[in-house]
Amino acid sequence: MSRSFQRLTRPAIRAMKPGEKINEHGITAERQATGDVRYSINIMVDGERVHRVVGRESDGVTRKQAEDAIESLRTRAREGRLDLPKGRKNHRSFAEAADDYITNLEKIGGKHIHEKRRHLASHLKPYFGKLRADKITDFGVKHYGRERKSAGVTQATVNRELATLSHMMNSIADWGWIKKDAKPKIEKGEEPRKAITVMTHAQTDALMKAAIGDQDGRTWLFVACGLNTAMRHSEILRIRYDQIDFDTLRLFIPLAKAGEREQPITPTLADILARQQKMEDDPLGWVFPAPARSKYEHRMTMRRQFERSVVRAKLDPKKVTPHVMRHTAITRLVKAGTDLPTIQRISGHKTLSMVLRYVHIHGQHIDSAIAALDTGKPDAVTPELHTAEDRTAERGAA
Repeated sequence: MSRSFQRLTRPAIRAMKPGEKINEHGITAERQATGDVRYSINIMVDGERVHRVVGRESDGVTRKQAEDAIESLRTRAREGRLDLPKGRKNHRSFAEAADDYITNLEKIGGKHIHEKRRHLASHLKPYFGKLRADKITDFGVKHYGRERKSAGVTQATVNRELATLSHMMNSIADWGWIKKDAKPKIEKGEEPRKAITVMTHAQTDALMKAAIGDQDGRTWLFVACGLNTAMRHSEILRIRYDQIDFDTLRLFIPLAKAGEREQPITPTLADILARQQKMEDDPLGWVFPAPARSKYEHRMTMRRQFERSVVRAKLDPKKVTPHVMRHTAITRLVKAGTDLPTIQRISGHKTLSMVLRYVHIHGQHIDSAIAALDTGKPDAVTPELHTAEDRTAERGAA
């Protein structure tokens, strides 16, 4: 679009002295000390300030190129508005998308909502809030991580916040709020591995007895599922009776971290679930149904019940969490000599490298394996054959 210029005319530009500048319609021409003229633009486009250098006269740049740059930016903004979701007049800011994201999670029964809300409110919204949700860049995410680390935050904490950001961006892309190719690349930093806490047989027995004595009648069932399957906390709470095949000892998990899978279960757990099913009002429904007044169909957590049982079993609740049941079950499979692909199928890990964390160097299976390399006889080689004195004598004899 051609504009009428009153100040930024060609004669006025030619007449400028070094250090002088003329600004009009968002275009600035500045005569530099070298005599060259530099053109820059400074405009608002869709609520965002755009300030950039277009180029220098010595490179062939004129006022016309600056005008074209402005028109190009505004054209792209208009095209962006054509991609708006149905019923919206403008794009969501990150802050608005974050609030709507939490609201949606509450409606569909999302996981770890309290933690996600805290990450967004305390750190992610203050940093990204004014940007458009579809304008979060790879560089911006990396810069966020560096800023948090420079504030003294551990890499583990930054990774948890980035996990919330990643889940939010993936979710709003799936919901059609932004284009899928607008999602930034979110890479977590390396963090020190925590020691894997594993319970002994005596401790799991004590935990099971304590869970049976808990005032919540489902606590013992939760512990039985954890110790007999190595399933994750959230996976256990989503078990349905109509997804259990008692003949093949398989449980279908439609929503798992690594995708849907068939989870093997032990005969003991199958017997427990079969007996529990006979006592249910809904024999095909949830194994852990939500309380009557809950807005969810199944329970979302068993942490308080589990912690009561841990304390009753005289264990440390800071170390023994529901996830420790998963660590314990997987470690027992490793120590029993189970091959890693089979463990992966039972545990539901995405990769074998994740299963390798459980191959402890002090396990009995390691001792048995290294014994296979134990060759040679102790009396076949004597220290005297390798002493410096003997080698010196041999050289003298020669």
